[in-house]
Amino acid sequence: MISLDAIQDARRRIAGYVVQTALVRSPTLSEFCRTTVSLKLEHHQATGSFKLRGASNAILKLTKPERARGIIAASTGNHGRALAHAARALASHATICLSRLVPDNKVSEIRRLGADVRIVGASQDEAQQEVERLVAKDGLVMVPPFDHPDIVAGQGTIGLEIVEEMPDVATVLVPVSGGGLAAGVAAAVKGIQPHARVIGISMERGAAMKASLDVGRPVQVKEVSSLADSLGGGIGLSNKLTFAMCRALLDDVVVLSEGEIATGIRHAYEKEREILEGAGSVGIAALLARKLHPIQGPVALVLSGRNIDMELHRCIISGNNDLFGK
Repeated sequence: MISLDAIQDARRRIAGYVVQTALVRSPTLSEFCRTTVSLKLEHHQATGSFKLRGASNAILKLTKPERARGIIAASTGNHGRALAHAARALASHATICLSRLVPDNKVSEIRRLGADVRIVGASQDEAQQEVERLVAKDGLVMVPPFDHPDIVAGQGTIGLEIVEEMPDVATVLVPVSGGGLAAGVAAAVKGIQPHARVIGISMERGAAMKASLDVGRPVQVKEVSSLADSLGGGIGLSNKLTFAMCRALLDDVVVLSEGEIATGIRHAYEKEREILEGAGSVGIAALLARKLHPIQGPVALVLSGRNIDMELHRCIISGNNDLFGK
C-alpha cells in the first residue's frame, strides 16, 4: 500500500511542476443526481491529463545520473506525453513505446515534446516488451505508467485536493485502467475520509482491472479500439501494487458501453463547456447512464484528460454513437 504520508510528500515535491486544478460544481449533474456533483478538472494540466503528477514525482525522485541516462516507458498516450514534458523540464530525455492503437494526435504530441517514439505491436503489453529490451540494451531508466509507488503517490495528490476542498465528499468517481490513478486517489481519500466511497469507471471493451478483480488475480484481456482509448491495456500479470490496492480500496468498478461514453463526451461539451477524451468523460457518463444509483452524495468526479482527436470529437458532438458500435 502507498501511505498517506507518501502522497503528502509527493504533493510537496511536485509543487511548481503541476497545477492544483479546480474542483467546480456542475449545476446540470447536481440537478440530475439531486445532490452536489463537482468536477475535478485534471484535464487542465499542461499536458492535458492527470498523468503529469505521477510522471513529475517519479522523475524528481531519480538521481541526476539516472536522469542523465534517459527514461523510458510504455504508454497509451497520456503517460508518454507527461513523461516527455517532465523529462524536458528536468534535463532528461524520454523514449516512449506505443502500440499501433494509440491515436495519431497523441503520438504527434509526444514527438513535439522531444521524445523518441517507437511504435511496436498491437497492445500496450507488446510495447512494454520493447521497453524491457531497451532497458537491457541501452541502460535507460524505466518509469512505468501505473504500477510504481512514485506514480501512484503522485496521482494520489488529486485525492488530497478533493478532500480538502470538499470535506463532506461521500463518493469519488475515478477512471480506472492500470490502476495508478484509482489506487492513489482511493488511498488519499480513504486515508482522510475512511467512509467515503471510491468507485472505478471503465469501458466494456477490454477493462483489464475489472476483469482481474472479478477473478481475483491479474489477467490479460484483448486490447481493442475504444472511445476511452486511454483506459486500454493490461495491468501486467506480475502486477506488484495497483491490483492489490484497487482490490482493497475500491468499493466498486462499473463499465460503460461506447454509446454511453459518447454521451458523456457530448454532455461535457454541451453542458459543462469542457472538451474531454473518452476516458476523461467516464464519470459523467456513469452518472447519466444511472450506473451508480442510488447516488451517495456529495459526489466528486475526476475529469482525467482532454487529449481527444478533434475530428473525432466533432463527429461525436454531431451525434454519431456508432463509431465503435453501441
